[in-house]
Amino acid sequence: MTNNLFIAIEGTDGSGKSTQAKLLAERLTAEGHKVYLTFEPTKGNIGRLLRSILTREQKADQAAIAGLFLADRLDHLLNEEDGLVKKLSEGYTVITDRYYFSSYAYHGVYVDMDWVIACNAMCARILRPHLNIFVDVPPDACMQRIIANRESPELYETTEILNKVRHNYLAAFEKLKEEEHIAVVDGDAAVETVAERIYEVVLPLFSHR
Repeated sequence: MTNNLFIAIEGTDGSGKSTQAKLLAERLTAEGHKVYLTFEPTKGNIGRLLRSILTREQKADQAAIAGLFLADRLDHLLNEEDGLVKKLSEGYTVITDRYYFSSYAYHGVYVDMDWVIACNAMCARILRPHLNIFVDVPPDACMQRIIANRESPELYETTEILNKVRHNYLAAFEKLKEEEHIAVVDGDAAVETVAERIYEVVLPLFSHR
Protein backbone atom coordinates (compact mmCIF):
# COMPACT_ATOMS: atom_id res chain seq x y z
CA MET A 1 0.00 0.00 0.00
CA THR A 2 1.64 3.20 -1.15
CA ASN A 3 -1.24 5.67 -1.02
CA ASN A 4 -1.28 8.17 1.82
CA LEU A 5 -4.05 9.90 3.72
CA PHE A 6 -4.72 13.01 5.75
CA ILE A 7 -6.60 12.10 8.94
CA ALA A 8 -7.82 14.50 11.63
CA ILE A 9 -8.58 13.12 15.08
CA GLU A 10 -11.11 15.24 16.97
CA GLY A 11 -12.70 15.19 20.41
CA THR A 12 -13.33 17.19 23.54
CA ASP A 13 -10.56 17.61 26.09
CA GLY A 14 -10.26 14.40 28.07
CA SER A 15 -11.64 12.22 25.27
CA GLY A 16 -8.37 10.35 24.76
CA LYS A 17 -7.98 11.56 21.18
CA SER A 18 -4.25 12.29 21.59
CA THR A 19 -3.63 8.75 22.79
CA GLN A 20 -5.67 7.39 19.88
CA ALA A 21 -3.80 9.51 17.34
CA LYS A 22 -0.52 8.12 18.67
CA LEU A 23 -1.77 4.51 18.62
CA LEU A 24 -3.05 4.86 15.06
CA ALA A 25 0.27 6.34 13.95
CA GLU A 26 2.17 3.48 15.59
CA ARG A 27 -0.03 0.82 14.00
CA LEU A 28 0.18 2.28 10.51
CA THR A 29 3.95 2.70 10.86
CA ALA A 30 4.27 -0.95 11.89
CA GLU A 31 2.36 -1.88 8.73
CA GLY A 32 4.88 -0.07 6.56
CA HIS A 33 3.32 3.36 6.05
CA LYS A 34 5.31 6.56 6.27
CA VAL A 35 3.43 8.43 9.00
CA TYR A 36 3.72 12.00 10.24
CA LEU A 37 1.95 12.62 13.56
CA THR A 38 1.25 16.22 14.46
CA PHE A 39 -1.08 18.38 16.55
CA GLU A 40 -2.73 21.76 17.04
CA PRO A 41 -1.88 24.17 18.55
CA THR A 42 1.53 23.60 16.98
CA LYS A 43 5.00 24.00 18.48
CA GLY A 44 5.47 27.22 16.48
CA ASN A 45 5.43 30.75 17.83
CA ILE A 46 1.68 31.21 17.44
CA GLY A 47 1.03 27.76 18.86
CA ARG A 48 3.13 28.55 21.93
CA LEU A 49 1.17 31.75 22.45
CA LEU A 50 -2.07 29.78 22.22
CA ARG A 51 -0.86 27.24 24.78
CA SER A 52 -0.06 30.07 27.19
CA ILE A 53 -3.64 31.31 26.74
CA LEU A 54 -5.11 27.84 27.24
CA THR A 55 -3.12 27.42 30.46
CA ARG A 56 -4.31 30.88 31.62
CA GLU A 57 -0.83 32.43 31.64
CA GLN A 58 -2.17 35.07 29.25
CA LYS A 59 -5.62 36.38 28.43
CA ALA A 60 -7.23 37.09 25.07
CA ASP A 61 -10.66 37.80 23.62
CA GLN A 62 -12.43 34.70 22.27
CA ALA A 63 -12.62 36.10 18.72
CA ALA A 64 -8.89 36.84 18.89
CA ILE A 65 -8.23 33.28 20.08
CA ALA A 66 -10.18 31.98 17.07
CA GLY A 67 -8.04 34.17 14.82
CA LEU A 68 -4.83 32.92 16.42
CA PHE A 69 -5.88 29.31 15.86
CA LEU A 70 -6.52 30.13 12.21
CA ALA A 71 -3.08 31.72 11.84
CA ASP A 72 -1.44 28.75 13.55
CA ARG A 73 -3.37 26.36 11.29
CA LEU A 74 -2.29 28.15 8.12
CA ASP A 75 1.33 27.92 9.22
CA HIS A 76 0.74 24.27 10.09
CA LEU A 77 -0.44 23.72 6.52
CA LEU A 78 2.02 25.85 4.59
CA ASN A 79 5.25 25.89 6.59
CA GLU A 80 8.11 25.28 4.16
CA GLU A 81 9.99 22.94 6.50
CA ASP A 82 7.32 20.64 7.93
CA GLY A 83 3.94 21.88 6.72
CA LEU A 84 1.18 19.35 6.16
CA VAL A 85 1.00 20.05 2.44
CA LYS A 86 4.72 19.33 2.14
CA LYS A 87 4.50 16.13 4.20
CA LEU A 88 1.63 14.79 2.12
CA SER A 89 3.51 15.58 -1.09
CA GLU A 90 6.43 13.55 0.28
CA GLY A 91 4.21 10.50 0.64
CA TYR A 92 3.46 10.63 4.35
CA THR A 93 0.12 9.69 5.82
CA VAL A 94 -0.51 12.68 8.07
CA ILE A 95 -2.43 12.29 11.33
CA THR A 96 -3.25 15.51 13.14
CA ASP A 97 -4.52 15.73 16.70
CA ARG A 98 -7.11 18.50 16.09
CA TYR A 99 -7.88 20.45 12.92
CA TYR A 100 -10.57 22.94 11.94
CA PHE A 101 -13.54 21.09 13.47
CA SER A 102 -11.96 21.85 16.85
CA SER A 103 -12.27 25.54 16.04
CA TYR A 104 -15.89 25.16 14.98
CA ALA A 105 -16.74 23.34 18.21
CA TYR A 106 -14.74 25.34 20.74
CA HIS A 107 -14.91 28.86 19.36
CA GLY A 108 -18.54 28.30 18.39
CA VAL A 109 -19.33 28.34 22.10
CA TYR A 110 -18.43 32.05 22.18
CA VAL A 111 -18.77 33.43 18.66
CA ASP A 112 -20.95 32.58 15.66
CA MET A 113 -19.97 29.15 14.33
CA ASP A 114 -20.67 30.17 10.73
CA TRP A 115 -18.13 32.97 11.13
CA VAL A 116 -15.53 30.47 12.36
CA ILE A 117 -16.29 28.15 9.43
CA ALA A 118 -15.98 31.05 6.98
CA CYS A 119 -12.67 32.10 8.53
CA ASN A 120 -11.31 28.58 8.06
CA ALA A 121 -12.60 28.19 4.50
CA MET A 122 -9.12 28.73 3.06
CA CYS A 123 -7.77 25.86 5.19
CA ALA A 124 -10.50 23.57 3.87
CA ARG A 125 -9.65 24.60 0.31
CA ILE A 126 -5.94 24.01 0.84
CA LEU A 127 -6.32 20.65 2.57
CA ARG A 128 -9.50 18.81 3.51
CA PRO A 129 -9.02 15.62 5.54
CA HIS A 130 -9.75 12.33 3.86
CA LEU A 131 -11.33 11.49 7.21
CA ASN A 132 -12.33 13.42 10.34
CA ILE A 133 -12.62 11.02 13.30
CA PHE A 134 -14.55 12.21 16.34
CA VAL A 135 -13.72 10.29 19.52
CA ASP A 136 -17.03 10.65 21.33
CA VAL A 137 -16.91 10.47 25.14
CA PRO A 138 -19.51 11.87 27.57
CA PRO A 139 -18.27 15.21 28.96
CA ASP A 140 -18.73 14.01 32.55
CA ALA A 141 -16.32 11.15 31.87
CA CYS A 142 -13.90 13.56 30.15
CA MET A 143 -13.84 15.82 33.19
CA GLN A 144 -13.17 12.87 35.49
CA ARG A 145 -10.15 12.00 33.36
CA ILE A 146 -8.95 15.62 33.31
CA ILE A 147 -9.23 15.97 37.10
CA ALA A 148 -7.38 12.68 37.58
CA ASN A 149 -4.53 13.52 35.20
CA ARG A 150 -3.88 17.28 35.46
CA GLU A 151 -2.80 19.62 38.20
CA SER A 152 -5.34 22.22 37.05
CA PRO A 153 -7.91 22.31 34.24
CA GLU A 154 -7.20 24.47 31.17
CA LEU A 155 -9.30 27.32 29.79
CA TYR A 156 -12.19 25.32 28.32
CA GLU A 157 -12.11 22.41 30.73
CA THR A 158 -15.38 22.51 32.65
CA THR A 159 -18.28 20.10 32.29
CA GLU A 160 -20.56 22.93 31.15
CA ILE A 161 -18.22 24.08 28.40
CA LEU A 162 -17.39 20.54 27.25
CA ASN A 163 -21.10 19.78 26.94
CA LYS A 164 -21.47 22.80 24.67
CA VAL A 165 -18.37 21.80 22.71
CA ARG A 166 -19.69 18.29 22.12
CA HIS A 167 -23.03 19.74 20.99
CA ASN A 168 -21.17 22.04 18.59
CA TYR A 169 -19.11 19.19 17.17
CA LEU A 170 -22.28 17.27 16.32
CA ALA A 171 -23.94 20.41 14.93
CA ALA A 172 -20.89 21.16 12.74
CA PHE A 173 -20.80 17.58 11.47
CA GLU A 174 -24.45 17.85 10.46
CA LYS A 175 -23.90 21.25 8.85
CA LEU A 176 -20.94 20.03 6.79
CA LYS A 177 -21.91 16.41 6.17
CA GLU A 178 -22.03 16.91 2.39
CA GLU A 179 -18.51 18.34 2.18
CA GLU A 180 -16.67 16.34 4.83
CA HIS A 181 -15.96 12.67 5.48
CA ILE A 182 -16.77 12.19 9.16
CA ALA A 183 -16.72 9.14 11.43
CA VAL A 184 -18.04 9.29 14.99
CA VAL A 185 -16.38 6.61 17.12
CA ASP A 186 -17.60 5.67 20.60
CA GLY A 187 -14.61 6.49 22.80
CA ASP A 188 -16.17 5.47 26.11
CA ALA A 189 -14.41 2.11 26.27
CA ALA A 190 -11.00 0.57 26.91
CA VAL A 191 -8.15 2.28 25.05
CA GLU A 192 -7.46 -0.85 22.98
CA THR A 193 -11.13 -1.19 22.01
CA VAL A 194 -11.34 2.42 20.84
CA ALA A 195 -8.09 2.02 18.89
CA GLU A 196 -9.53 -1.00 17.08
CA ARG A 197 -12.73 0.89 16.24
CA ILE A 198 -10.68 3.73 14.74
CA TYR A 199 -8.47 1.36 12.76
CA GLU A 200 -11.55 -0.33 11.29
CA VAL A 201 -12.77 3.06 10.03
CA VAL A 202 -9.39 4.05 8.57
CA LEU A 203 -8.35 0.79 6.90
CA PRO A 204 -10.93 0.80 4.04
CA LEU A 205 -9.71 4.22 2.92
CA PHE A 206 -6.33 2.81 1.99
CA SER A 207 -7.79 0.00 -0.08
CA HIS A 208 -10.42 2.09 -1.88
CA ARG A 209 -8.52 5.23 -2.85
